Amino acid sequence: MAGQGPPASPGPLTGPGERLALNGMGSFEWDLGTGTLLLDTAGLVVFDLEPEEFDNTPDGLGLRIPPADGERLSRHVLEVLDGDEDSYGSYFTVHRRDGRDQWTHTQGRVLRDPDGTARRIVGIVRDATAELEHATLLRKLENARAQQATIVQRTTEALSRAVTVDDVTAALTGAGALERLGADGLALGLVENGTIKMIALSGESLEILGERRFTRLDGSLPLSQAVITRKARFVTSRAELLAEFPLLTDYLERIRFDAAAYLPLIAQAKAIGGLVLFYRRRTEFSPEERNLCLGLAGIVAQSLQRALLFDQEREFATGLQAAMLPRRIPEITGGEIAVRYHSAWSGREVGGDWYDVIALPRDRVGIVVGDVQGHDTHAAAIMGQLRIALRAYAGEGHPPSTVLARASRFLAELDTERFATCMYAQVDLETGGVRAVRAGHMGPLIRHTDGRTGWPNVRGGLPLGLASVFEQEEFPETRLDLVPGETLVLCTDGLVEEPGTAITQGMEALAHAVRSGPQEAGALADHLSDRLWERWGSGDDVALLVLRRAPDPGTHRAPRIHQYVHQADPEGLSEARYALRQALRDWGMPDLADDVELAAGELLVNALLHTDGGAVLTMEVLPEPVRRIRLWVKDRSSVWPRRRTPGESATTGRGLLLVDALATHWGVESRGDGKAVWCEFDAAGSVRGVGGAGGDAAFWGGGGGGLFGGCFAI
Repeated sequence: MAGQGPPASPGPLTGPGERLALNGMGSFEWDLGTGTLLLDTAGLVVFDLEPEEFDNTPDGLGLRIPPADGERLSRHVLEVLDGDEDSYGSYFTVHRRDGRDQWTHTQGRVLRDPDGTARRIVGIVRDATAELEHATLLRKLENARAQQATIVQRTTEALSRAVTVDDVTAALTGAGALERLGADGLALGLVENGTIKMIALSGESLEILGERRFTRLDGSLPLSQAVITRKARFVTSRAELLAEFPLLTDYLERIRFDAAAYLPLIAQAKAIGGLVLFYRRRTEFSPEERNLCLGLAGIVAQSLQRALLFDQEREFATGLQAAMLPRRIPEITGGEIAVRYHSAWSGREVGGDWYDVIALPRDRVGIVVGDVQGHDTHAAAIMGQLRIALRAYAGEGHPPSTVLARASRFLAELDTERFATCMYAQVDLETGGVRAVRAGHMGPLIRHTDGRTGWPNVRGGLPLGLASVFEQEEFPETRLDLVPGETLVLCTDGLVEEPGTAITQGMEALAHAVRSGPQEAGALADHLSDRLWERWGSGDDVALLVLRRAPDPGTHRAPRIHQYVHQADPEGLSEARYALRQALRDWGMPDLADDVELAAGELLVNALLHTDGGAVLTMEVLPEPVRRIRLWVKDRSSVWPRRRTPGESATTGRGLLLVDALATHWGVESRGDGKAVWCEFDAAGSVRGVGGAGGDAAFWGGGGGGLFGGCFAI
């Protein structure tokens, strides 16, 4: 009511205050008008003050309350007094005379006049150390549980992606793995033939454990004891560990860890290995930490068991696959062959890809790559049977088209619904002739001597098996020429296919890798394997075969170059002319470059226009009896030029007239299943006139088409 004074003071607390002191709780009364602060006996005990030390003012508490806490508490009280609140509570510290910092809690009630003016504050103070310690302990336990749950979750997630044993060890030792496990070091071993084989180490100073890769399962070391007894062991005393296991003397002196958990790895009631987790600055293992270690051991054990089964299946499947492939590649004369094989990664999902090199009659060689449909052991078994059958048919001397037709019939007669794609070629390394056939497979890639690459148009038929089912066992042959120094690359689609992209991208990548690769067959095969297997991954089997015909540079006195030009390949014609000019410059005869290049262009263009296939260009130096240049252009047509006489207005038929005018000699010879037109140039630069020793131009003149008219009419 108006005019009333402040409520009467209750006076110092006695009796009950003394009992409260025993419980660490006291009371206070603060007269805001006079600034007097009264503490009962229990309150003085809470603040660790003697009656004669306290002057009954708020500032007198500064003897025990640190300045920072005092300022914070004062701000809090002022905010309450200036507002509409009637109570407050706050924690602060009291620095006791024995040096301890005591957590203290105060709770006050503001007594106001009817007009809202604050007159007094009454309340309690109490020792909150035990309360906060308990709360802190609860928070620590909660944080520890959350941390342990995170460790289990992250470890489980990392190991869930592990497929092989190597994957498991990588997940446990890779970047961030120790942090994931909450440990400072790790050692992992597998039980193998009565020993523990260490397969993974991670952590500073633990490389010493790698000195003993195998440890006997005799209980002489703590890990082997844990595995034998199937009981975990938690060690926090190095001295006790050394007393029980003296063999650790050399190791403990060099390992910088204070505690360790030796954990057996149990899977399907069998100890398959052991795990050691090392820790720094740890003096004990709480029950929660022990349970965490045991849980981690269980997770690792299950992952390892799964990985071991996978590796066993993988070994079985790849062993079966390897048994189906040729154990050795026969040596060949006139060239070099390299093969590479890469198995798919997924368990028993091995494929039916294969390669083979077959010695054939008349010093020829058969090369083949193929792929049986499917990715399982059944595909690998069919692959082995088909490879042997195809080898037998080829060894009997059948032409390539017949070999694939019989192989298709063989596959169709097997009790299977599988089909196979295949690329087969017979190669004569002496002449360079190649007879190629395809059965639903991509064709070969050729690298020319000048570094260019090309995919020749090799005609093909249906895949093996399907061709017989549909009664279309036609596999047309394509004739190719492999000049000395050129390389033939055969592969299965696993080398050029990437999921989600067109196969043409992979073919372009393969061509680029071949162009940039080394010359030798083995080095090129390694180059392709490293570049493309790494690019596409290992999700599919890959068979790769590289055949290179031996280069033929001639001798120092009689050098030689070879060039193959495909049909309708303007770039090949340009490269051939450039190669001739460059070679003549290197051989010290640049004055002949114009005449030789012009004659070569006439012969090449007419061969490409009037024959069914490409042409082989050869230029060599003939040192005896007179040094001269000989140029050869070989094609696969056996039809020789026919006699014709071009009229004055004719636009063709003058090609050989031009060759005859440029060369000192020229002629035509039979070569295998085709012919070769040759011409010679005097190294001294002399040229013949029309109608010279080379023969009658009117007899040899033919159809047009070269740079200045053709040389053949076929």
